[in-house]
Amino acid sequence: MAIKITDECINCGACEPECPNNAIYEGGSEWRFSDGTSVKGTFTSKSGLTVDSDDSQQPVAMDIYYIVSDKCTECVGFHDEPQCAAVCPVDCCVDDENWRESKEELSAKKATLHGS
Repeated sequence: MAIKITDECINCGACEPECPNNAIYEGGSEWRFSDGTSVKGTFTSKSGLTVDSDDSQQPVAMDIYYIVSDKCTECVGFHDEPQCAAVCPVDCCVDDENWRESKEELSAKKATLHGS
């Protein structure tokens, strides 16, 4: 599964620099698959979105920090636990019940995003 940020977010920003996939963005900010990854050119995400990896995508949330599920690997391949949840002072980085992935799927996503 991926992690999501709930509306209890206080916009402290502690989570953003901890994400090894650059999957966390400030509310209202556009995002790209190429941000913090090795993805180049046309890319098809696990959810089926096919875009140029450098094209700006619409923000997932406007008022609070958000996590792009297509880039979140729950830190699999980097850390033993999701770092966003570990540093969040209000515990608003939680499992996204609508986005379920196995450890194997998360490892494969990490390899797709980072080329190894």
